Amino acid sequence: MLTELFTPSVQHALDLVGIFVFAISGALLAVRKNFDVFGIAVLAEVTALGGGIFRDVIIGAVPPAAFTDLGYFLTPLIAACLVFFLHPHVERIQVGVNVFDAAGLGLFCVAGTVKAYDYGLGLTASAALGLATAVGGGVLRDVLANEVPSLLRWDRDLYAVPAIVGAAMVVLCIQFDTLNAYTSGTAVLTAFLLRLLAMRFHWRAPRAYNRSSARAERDAPAA
Repeated sequence: MLTELFTPSVQHALDLVGIFVFAISGALLAVRKNFDVFGIAVLAEVTALGGGIFRDVIIGAVPPAAFTDLGYFLTPLIAACLVFFLHPHVERIQVGVNVFDAAGLGLFCVAGTVKAYDYGLGLTASAALGLATAVGGGVLRDVLANEVPSLLRWDRDLYAVPAIVGAAMVVLCIQFDTLNAYTSGTAVLTAFLLRLLAMRFHWRAPRAYNRSSARAERDAPAA
């Protein structure tokens, strides 16, 4: 299982790094929306922890880890404070933030899938919860900020697809009894690299085949 890939302390540290970077993205959106300090903190917490809380509630792992580990709760607040005071500087290193975000996406989609399966869900449901773990916080962030969720917008680089690929690789490994430290790591790396490539080459999912009108494109919000 994924827990064999790293020691518990290293795994915990990686979780906190992923949470921190996701929280940064939530806090930055709050600043762009001109939210106050409370709004910045809320969006940071929701973005960082929303997907994991949703997964844990669904599989019955209650109370969720976000409420039993103080580090999980405090890390988004630290990110929110950083953005509150230094957001112009954070904006300038957005590329670096995006790279860590991609790493968090890969780690969380795999970890979420494995945890869901460990709690007795089937392969398809486990993959779905792996995806929800990776992207759920971002969806909640966008909804609270009155934005169309990024993973539903045609004008955004692929985000959910790399997570789906990572989760699918995990369930295939489970199906063929080949899930171990190396295959789990490969799934994490694959999702991470796909996200990086999507950002580099602006890969996007196809829209409806043979669209006869450009109205949807004209009406679409600007990126």
